[in-house]
Amino acid sequence: QVTLEDSGGGLVQAGESLRLSCTASGRTFSIAAMGWYRQAPGKQRELVAAINRRGETVYADSVQGRFTISIDNSKNIVYLQMNSLKPEDTADYICNTDTNPLRPLGVSGPYWGRGTQVTVSS
Repeated sequence: QVTLEDSGGGLVQAGESLRLSCTASGRTFSIAAMGWYRQAPGKQRELVAAINRRGETVYADSVQGRFTISIDNSKNIVYLQMNSLKPEDTADYICNTDTNPLRPLGVSGPYWGRGTQVTVSS
């Protein structure tokens, strides 16, 4: 089993930045990819960004150019640098990881963090 702890959310003004962190523990040797999803009230959970151990990434069109995902393989930490935040980025951001190397990047795995709230005011 893999346990994820996500953090770094907060309340910011539009145009400002935040960096989210997610630390994995447990059977981290099995991790194939990690990513961030977000869910706003009344909305479906959606992919924000994902990254595998090769450093290959996928981004939602809505965040491309503003967000950057990175992974520290040795420490099993994934980061999401969020710049130029917009009010529509407001959501609960949830870390996710996958131990299946065959699952396409961007498709969620079975392990989830508790989520960290990001609120962007205008």
